[in-house]
Amino acid sequence: MNLKQLALHLGLSQTTVSRALNGFPEVGERTRRRVLAAAEQFHYRPNASARKLATGRAGAIGVVFSSDRNLLLDPIFTDFLAGVAARSAESDTDVLVSSALGDEADTYRRLARAHSVDAVILSMPREEDPRVSLLHRLALPVVVHGRTESKLPYAHLDIDNEGAFRRATEMLADLGHRRIGLINGDTAFTFALHRERGWREALAARGFAVSAELGRAGQMTEESGYRFARLLLEFEAPPSALLCSSIFAALGAMRAIRDLGLAIGRDVSIVAHDDGLAAVRPETLTPALTTTFSSIRAAGARIAEIAAALAAGADPASLHEVWPVDIVFRGSTLPPPERAS
Repeated sequence: MNLKQLALHLGLSQTTVSRALNGFPEVGERTRRRVLAAAEQFHYRPNASARKLATGRAGAIGVVFSSDRNLLLDPIFTDFLAGVAARSAESDTDVLVSSALGDEADTYRRLARAHSVDAVILSMPREEDPRVSLLHRLALPVVVHGRTESKLPYAHLDIDNEGAFRRATEMLADLGHRRIGLINGDTAFTFALHRERGWREALAARGFAVSAELGRAGQMTEESGYRFARLLLEFEAPPSALLCSSIFAALGAMRAIRDLGLAIGRDVSIVAHDDGLAAVRPETLTPALTTTFSSIRAAGARIAEIAAALAAGADPASLHEVWPVDIVFRGSTLPPPERAS
């Protein structure tokens, strides 16, 4: 059934039916419900080009990543994208994923010229991220997954990375740990800077020496986690606890602990950040892994909602969220050996 046939069936003009389907406020609620019910009954879906002409919207949100940093190979990002896509599908919104050759700026300019998307999602922001000011100049609405220090108004959803790692460090200190190592993500990105800040603040507040040698940063992979943990644990005065920025880094660190003939929990405690990935469940590890927890998929779903609000004209300055982070205590975290004895 096309638009003309649906309008004839309802006894309404094609303009009224089109406006009802596209959420125009001048259409009464009773009429809108009647049109939507008939569209559902006859499996009618508006033609994308026609809908774009009627609303001035593309019906899509955009995600751009540089080809030299292929986020589609990152299970954390793909879970985030799954959350975005699932929520977008509920509102018949497409997700346009573009790979930029090197610099992302040209891709954003092309999207803006073609009016291909109604809003853009930025992931992995840096402390000073030029993409925010670029998109502001292009008048392309943007929601940031994370935060940046831009003075421009921008919508964002972040988790309390600083507070989470402060509390995790305090928990380890309360158990008696004095030398607490940090295996962090790349500090070019804001989330890693915030996590390092929380770790440092907690150590300083307890009067512990904040030693640069106890902090390591890089890609959040199992191999990096293994390499950094080996390096830290082979110090003359090694840490008795490790705080890891991802489950994958923690898996590498756990392997390093075992390779050195040590026991997880008894000899070296470990805490990791858990994004709620279906592929790696911290409670199924041996021992079960203590974590800071926030669902990356839920964040993707909420980001899609914020993008939809921006597309509808919402003020970006009113769309700021920072989610608290839970700590789940499990068997990988015990008092240090001297305290336990």
